[in-house]
Amino acid sequence: MLGRATLFLSALFLASSCLLHAENGVLVEVRFITHNRAEKTAGVWIDGQYVGYTKELAGDKKMLLLPGKHEIIVRQPWYRDYVEHAVLEPGEVHVVNLSLVKEARASSRDATGELRISATPTRAAVFVDEQFAGHVDEFDGVGKAMLLTPGRHRVRLALPGYLPFETTVDLRPHQKLKIETALVKGSITEAGSLVSQK
Repeated sequence: MLGRATLFLSALFLASSCLLHAENGVLVEVRFITHNRAEKTAGVWIDGQYVGYTKELAGDKKMLLLPGKHEIIVRQPWYRDYVEHAVLEPGEVHVVNLSLVKEARASSRDATGELRISATPTRAAVFVDEQFAGHVDEFDGVGKAMLLTPGRHRVRLALPGYLPFETTVDLRPHQKLKIETALVKGSITEAGSLVSQK
């Protein structure tokens, strides 16, 4: 509980600092150049905090950071993480020219369980056993189920400005599960959920 309160206060301080410095041209704008669908839909972490995916961090939703050292990580399942340690100068426009490289992973023949996720907002990030798996809209619909090995898996949905949703699923071989939820925006109440089995 203390960790969440600290994170909330840090985010509040960062937001208020950004507002104070925005008019003075002190903030740094970070822009992402993407070349394909995988890079456009990759998740972005700044200093360990998930902030959204690359294609939504532009225009009115552009990313503004305070000057100084920042760790920028871009993740996409089946690709190597893009990691950059940047020292940002006041008023700078920092360009991240993405070039994600595929990882050579053999798909597990044991992954016979299917998990579908129906949630709003659909751009929320999906984490399975603390690993980034993609975004909600990649796992909702015909032929879009996530394949998992049988057993227990922790599933977490997260998006800035919303409370995270967490649950545990226990898959049997060849079982199909669906998670349905709606993330709660700017509220301390927990998001409701429904897990249905087929």
